Amino acid sequence: MSTLLHKLGVWAVDYIDAGVMHTRSMLTWRVPRSFGEGEPGKPTIVLVPGVYERWSFLRPIAERLNAAGYPVSVVHGLGYNRRPIVETSERLARALSRVSANPAGRLIVAHSKGGLVGKHMLVSSSEELHLLGLVAVCTPFAGSRYARYVLGQTLRAFIPTNETIVSLGSNWSVNSRIVSIFGGFDPHVPDGSVLTGATNVQLPVNGHFRILHQPETLQAVSEAVDLLVRSSEASTVLAAAAGDGASTGEATREQTA
Repeated sequence: MSTLLHKLGVWAVDYIDAGVMHTRSMLTWRVPRSFGEGEPGKPTIVLVPGVYERWSFLRPIAERLNAAGYPVSVVHGLGYNRRPIVETSERLARALSRVSANPAGRLIVAHSKGGLVGKHMLVSSSEELHLLGLVAVCTPFAGSRYARYVLGQTLRAFIPTNETIVSLGSNWSVNSRIVSIFGGFDPHVPDGSVLTGATNVQLPVNGHFRILHQPETLQAVSEAVDLLVRSSEASTVLAAAAGDGASTGEATREQTA
């Protein structure tokens, strides 16, 4: 009984938080000018909110990363992110392709459905968009069984047997470039956000919305971004070394032929 009451309490607090965030999103919709500024060598953070959300749901995280020297990109035109995952991914990709990429690349930071959109972008558009990786908070990578009990395709798209959910779940090619962050109890993602092959980080906090502004989350996202940047830099160095070795080998073969 105490466990049920605890979960009901989490649900209640989470929805209050969501209501406050929605109100703030209508009052503080302008993107801070500082988001366009960052330290040389640091990739641009691309924000992808969840369903029925505006970018400002991720504002605490964005401000933390911007203060750490990362430029932040907000892509307008998504509305409340109600379109199908693949369509949203393609729209985002087109929008980003119209802007010159940061030489240091781009890194997606997303919430909930935004993480599914972000993974699809990694699978389909990594090279052309210079995407280094994805930090996803409370993303239903395996769907949500609760989606079966709601009306409307917007939320039913998260049914675990949905074609897009199954397709993304079976594609492990980019999982090593994903950090999945989640709490102990998520009212909307009851089966959790663990993603095989990814870096999974469970925090001592609860909720689907409330987690977005908790100190533990802000710290975890910062560390995840730094981890992916370091991993990308290491991969670049190894690739360059392999390329140098290949070039040397070709030159040697030419000389000895």
